[in-house]
Amino acid sequence: MAVKEAVLPVEAKMEADIEWEAWIRERDDPRKSQAKPEALENLVVLDVSSGSMAGVFCSSLLAEYGAEVIRVEPPGGDVVRQFTPFGIMHQGTGLGYLVEARNKLHVTLNLRNEMGREMLRKLARRADILVETFRPGEADAMGVGYRQLSALNPRLIYAAISTYGQWGPDAQRQMAKQDRDVADQALSGILDITGEPASGSRPVPHEVPTKAGAWLGWYAGGAWAAFGVLAALRWRAASGRGQMVDVSGAEAIMRWMEDMVAYNQRAGVDRQRVGLLDTSVFPYTFVPTRDGYAMIAGFSDVNFTALTTIMGKEHLRADPRFKTFVDRVTPARRQELYEEVCEWSRRHTSQEILTKVNEYVLGKKGPGIVATGRVNRSQDTLAEENWWIRGAFE
Repeated sequence: MAVKEAVLPVEAKMEADIEWEAWIRERDDPRKSQAKPEALENLVVLDVSSGSMAGVFCSSLLAEYGAEVIRVEPPGGDVVRQFTPFGIMHQGTGLGYLVEARNKLHVTLNLRNEMGREMLRKLARRADILVETFRPGEADAMGVGYRQLSALNPRLIYAAISTYGQWGPDAQRQMAKQDRDVADQALSGILDITGEPASGSRPVPHEVPTKAGAWLGWYAGGAWAAFGVLAALRWRAASGRGQMVDVSGAEAIMRWMEDMVAYNQRAGVDRQRVGLLDTSVFPYTFVPTRDGYAMIAGFSDVNFTALTTIMGKEHLRADPRFKTFVDRVTPARRQELYEEVCEWSRRHTSQEILTKVNEYVLGKKGPGIVATGRVNRSQDTLAEENWWIRGAFE
């Protein structure tokens, strides 16, 4: 049966002839976004979070999609305005807050007295979304929690972010007034699998649980809260009713822990730290080079063929320790193979490794492909043209 070519309008045919990069850049460039309708336009968000970047990040995401965000801070300003790396301030405000304070209006209310609480109730009557990071039950005790505000405004979507969530034995015992990033990281289990593994009975300083360099708990909590708000908006469109979104910062990180719990249940042991060696696929790691570190991936059998050829270590393919995908991910073999790759990578710069990979892959010198690239320092990332062209830092 013959397939007839679809008949396209002249305009569509002209568009089809445009190179993809030019076509998508014209429509996707963030510098042109202000001329477009915004997805959350006409929605009003009250950000009543305090002492936690999780709420501030949640409202930042909503603001970037067009919501009008009103930051309700205590008299004198929220303490998060002081959060900054190594004490560096800009016009009296910490850099951490400057990053997330844009696109918002800022007001102060004293929720410790009835006048302030009544003013918040009046705002909540007209708001679509409220974000808070109080201790579980604290807002309710003040008369401005979900139970009270939803009675005044049944369409209100109320997002509460805390370390333990709003209920459960630990939530009732929570002592800290606000959600804490370090508590989220500690409770989630992520520190137990981050960092270098201990090599003896007395770990050296780098062989200890390692905190994520960024505020992972706060940002994970804020991201999941924003996701929950969007889901609640979809439900409100269908039902006419708002909802409460209950987010635990620790649980937010747990959702990003992939197979850790399943491994514990199946194997009966903790996964623990593996440093640079991935537990599920290998080689899929970072290796030392003459000028720093590079990532390298060639874990499937065909791609392992490509990697060993590029390294000039074809004999590793016949080595019974590394013959199959499964062989290469067992703990002892993974470490042995890592040392073989590192012995080769240390003799080259990251660019030399990339050149060798490109010569093999683009030159079609054999089966399989390998991925590689330099591990950036912060200043390297900021110096890369790609992110500036895409407007990522503006």
